[in-house]
Amino acid sequence: MPEPILNDISHRRYNPLRAHRGQEEAATDTTLPVYDPSCYLCPGNRRAAGDVNPQYESTLVFVNDYSAVKEVQADYKSADTDGSLSSLFLQAESVTGKCYVVTFSPSHNLTLADLTLSAILLVIKTWTDLYNAHLSPSSPLVNAAAPTTLPPSTGRDRTIRPNAQYRYMQIFENKGAAMGCSNPHPHGQIWTTTSLPEEPAIELEQFIKYHREQGGCHMLEDYAKLEIETAERVVYQNGGFVALCPWWATWPFEALIIARQHRRALTDLLLEEKEQLAEIMAEVTRRYDNLFETQFPYSMGLHQAPLEGSELEIECSYFHIHFYPPLLRSATVRKFLVGYEMMAEPQRDITPEQAAERLRGSGGVLYRKKMEEPL
Repeated sequence: MPEPILNDISHRRYNPLRAHRGQEEAATDTTLPVYDPSCYLCPGNRRAAGDVNPQYESTLVFVNDYSAVKEVQADYKSADTDGSLSSLFLQAESVTGKCYVVTFSPSHNLTLADLTLSAILLVIKTWTDLYNAHLSPSSPLVNAAAPTTLPPSTGRDRTIRPNAQYRYMQIFENKGAAMGCSNPHPHGQIWTTTSLPEEPAIELEQFIKYHREQGGCHMLEDYAKLEIETAERVVYQNGGFVALCPWWATWPFEALIIARQHRRALTDLLLEEKEQLAEIMAEVTRRYDNLFETQFPYSMGLHQAPLEGSELEIECSYFHIHFYPPLLRSATVRKFLVGYEMMAEPQRDITPEQAAERLRGSGGVLYRKKMEEPL
């Protein structure tokens, strides 16, 4: 249990996953139509590349019309080191991949906080199907992967099978204009790449190190047990997962969803666990919105086992979800990592213990639904 003095003094916190000031912003109008004829994600509308969305009823998956990573391009790798400064510092290699968009609902005016548990479960199942469809045939996870139920590819979408074996799949959502999201229609993105990105690579290195040094234990499984025992930073928990504000949190209301037992990836989750994941995602996002009674912005991302990797890498991987929200003191004040925080190390405007307490008190019915109730 941390000493109460930590709420009042400047201090540093250890982050095992890795070896300012607020800005006033104008409040935004969150009243949106169920269907927007100008939205490229709504059912029946035409997208940028010319494809027309089907009249879908739950989720929709398609290849991103503006993919940040190309499937086909010229190969490149810096020449072997010849002892020159150029070969030492100016290294690069090509990366190919495939980028998808996943809509969470056909309704333009909903968010994860608004969706029913059954609707969120469909999102999780869609994520799982895409992940399984991209698994390497040599991955230990293949034996646990159910056959995919994705629809066959048509037109430009070419969704089902990649033309190469990718190393990693990053599933994420940017919610709100503050996080760079230009379209409010509920959706996320999936990038698959031939390389292992830096953040999950650093985490995986730490997981392997902990596994070796702690007799085969898993870092996040042990950490979840500790947090559940102390309860100070726990926001919500159920049988399969715990949501908490981590000890090392940098963002004001940063949250982490951790599987309570070792699960390597979405593939490992039983149906009951997927239902529990849907529940805890709903709890976190609803509490975010209730906190300041606003459409709470965040970047959310799933970290799990690589699509292709060694047995040790797959075994040491641990399924978890990061939520990084920028709001600080109200719906119109956001935090930026600038100055000392960029050049030295992050500073905390609110401790994780204080943040968790406020989020615990923000449960219940979504504030928007209360406003819709007749007086």
